[in-house]
Amino acid sequence: MVCWSCHERTLGTHFCSGCGKLLQLPQSLDYFALFEMPRQLWIDMSSLEQKFLQLSWKLHPDNFVNATETERELSLKRSSELNDAYRTLRDPVGRVAYLLGIEGTRKEGEHKQQAPPELLEEVFELNEALDELREAKASGGDLGVLKARLESAEKAFHQKLAEVDAQLKSAAREWDTTLDGDAATRKKVMAKLNELLNRRSYIRNLVTNVQKELL
Repeated sequence: MVCWSCHERTLGTHFCSGCGKLLQLPQSLDYFALFEMPRQLWIDMSSLEQKFLQLSWKLHPDNFVNATETERELSLKRSSELNDAYRTLRDPVGRVAYLLGIEGTRKEGEHKQQAPPELLEEVFELNEALDELREAKASGGDLGVLKARLESAEKAFHQKLAEVDAQLKSAAREWDTTLDGDAATRKKVMAKLNELLNRRSYIRNLVTNVQKELL
């Protein structure tokens, strides 16, 4: 990058290695680069937190009260970006979704969610049970048996969520081994991650719907 103040090339990420001014970062800089780390999915949480605290202190607007207007504006913007980046990267699922987004593999809302083929029967039975519970609520019928049925279904889908999370964790580690590999292999792993995220999102929505009806 070229420093906006001294106009010299700099090796710094946040501060110019020459004049020490707070840098204006390109929009293409992602959350991983903001923390000066590669686009890997396994992150040591204690190291991430330590880096976050260090950068939060260095970039805090209070440190730029007497600086130029440009630096004050950059400090406010960078502090906000840093908070967003930390919230995203500390969440394992959010981290995967973000990575796929910047790699161009995942676009929210691009496709309507569909039930995974192996869950079709269970989803059909769940929707049937939800309809019966709604009808019973409207007519003042007995809810005990229906709620017990839904509670059992909720427990089963929570278990499926745990299974997907384990698969997602495994695929994430697989991604990290492809960082220095060929593009075809990375693309294959990203497709697997994307499929697992879709599956997780669908099951999560099912659980949410059940919980709403059980209230």
